[in-house]
Amino acid sequence: MTSLRVLSLTTTDWRSFYETQVAALESEGIEVTTLPVPGDHRALDDDVRRRTPADYLRYLPQVLREAATGYDLVHANYGLTAPFAAAASALPTTELPFVCTLWGGEYVGNRYTPVMEPFVSRADRLVVPSNVMVDRIDHRCDVIPFPIDTALFRPIPTDEARGYVGWDTDERIVLFPYAPSREEKDYPLAKRVVDGLECDVTLQTVANRPYEDVPYYLNAADAVLITSRFESGPMTIKEATACNVPVVSRDVGFARDVLDGVSNSHVVDDEHALRARLADVLATDEPADGRERITGYTAAEMGARLRGVYEHCLEAGAA
Repeated sequence: MTSLRVLSLTTTDWRSFYETQVAALESEGIEVTTLPVPGDHRALDDDVRRRTPADYLRYLPQVLREAATGYDLVHANYGLTAPFAAAASALPTTELPFVCTLWGGEYVGNRYTPVMEPFVSRADRLVVPSNVMVDRIDHRCDVIPFPIDTALFRPIPTDEARGYVGWDTDERIVLFPYAPSREEKDYPLAKRVVDGLECDVTLQTVANRPYEDVPYYLNAADAVLITSRFESGPMTIKEATACNVPVVSRDVGFARDVLDGVSNSHVVDDEHALRARLADVLATDEPADGRERITGYTAAEMGARLRGVYEHCLEAGAA
């Protein structure tokens, strides 16, 4: 197997799905160097910490210096890194092939879309994590989903999970699995849905917790509620499904594909239906049964498919 060196550009190297991608590539014998954008962009409970334009200005010389040190390919993760990958690809001393993976928020309600799109379109190959995104993009793309670590995301007894996270064992709990400050996740809608239930229910939120703790928060909930305005995923639906935790979701991203046929989980369109289906789930007080449908796609398969994309780019460049 040919050894490859890849320069990976990303806005958030701490995201679990990005870490999974790096591990998948390394399992394929690919040496990955991650260069994140300076600064930090993170949703806190009541605010969003954002990078400044100065952070991106500092990023360009960092990318160009690193790209000149001997890589086979540059991979932009998230559209905001595409201009920098394109610049690295165009260096006369490198002429690196350029792959871009879009994460989902680039083409829906993003004020920087006009900046990103011309550079994204210059990528030698474009990768998206779900079929939902294909219709948003006017370019040929490879659909390569992010896998779920089913050894980590597994059913855990509710009492054990609640003891771990410190939640009351006697409450009915619905989990909104994001920071309330993330506008696209629509926490106000989740709160209205839960507040309108006839039974006593606590709405819990979780964000910025260690990744290995997330399965405990999911299993500690009686149901997970997804009220997002738009999604390319969300991965939380797959994670909850791997834990056999019921999910009630708006019809966004791949929610319908994942939850179709899963017991005690629902995909609906409006606030009234969200509340009605959530009430049904809580009244049933039974787990879901979707774990089996999550276990078939592994990190190894993701790594092999990405390696195939890389090799295609390198072969086309050598032709």
